[in-house]
Amino acid sequence: MNATVLLLADGRFPSGGHAHSAGAEAAIGAGDVRDHASLERFVEGRLVTAGLVDATFAAASARQCGDVTTACFDTLAAEYMARTASARLRQISLSLARQLLRAGARTWPSPLFAACDAATGGRTPQPVAMGIVAAAAGCTPHEAALCELHHLVGAMTSAGIRLLGLDPFEISAIAARLAPMLDHLASRAAAAADAPPATLPATVALLHDVLAEHHATWEVRLFAS
Repeated sequence: MNATVLLLADGRFPSGGHAHSAGAEAAIGAGDVRDHASLERFVEGRLVTAGLVDATFAAASARQCGDVTTACFDTLAAEYMARTASARLRQISLSLARQLLRAGARTWPSPLFAACDAATGGRTPQPVAMGIVAAAAGCTPHEAALCELHHLVGAMTSAGIRLLGLDPFEISAIAARLAPMLDHLASRAAAAADAPPATLPATVALLHDVLAEHHATWEVRLFAS
């Protein structure tokens, strides 16, 4: 494995993700996540729906970075946003992307960042940004997808610890059990990376979008999403 992947996958990388629960806080508030078992089911569901979408767009973005002059970041961004029904989630994705691109540009300087900004007018969704940062770091599309999935799992499981006081040792066990699923989904994402953007997966979870809008109305919440 490229050692750089470890840096990009590290939760301490300043991408801004620590302030987000990837929908776990809203699911806990709705009573859908109550304990270790329900959290694991929730994470699995997110991985095979929105997780696959995010991973594939990260892989496709990394693949497009092979030719800076023809990279269709704007098309990828538009297709990803078309798969995000929640206005709140679209806003959050753009915000996370700005932080991730800023950190990536400082860590791995590359003309890719200027090309992306020019193509999208600064409106790059987070998975597309992940692909660009991963490519600038020398990672493969598969590794970009794996990082995207890894951060998704980390956001949801850490929320379980902070909001429900779940056992961190059991949380680590959950992440370990899900590792083969992450490998499988990352391979699927990388295999689809060369496909036209319009044909990339659209396995969205509409309840997640509904809960995101509801979560945005809470007067008191620990996470931004």
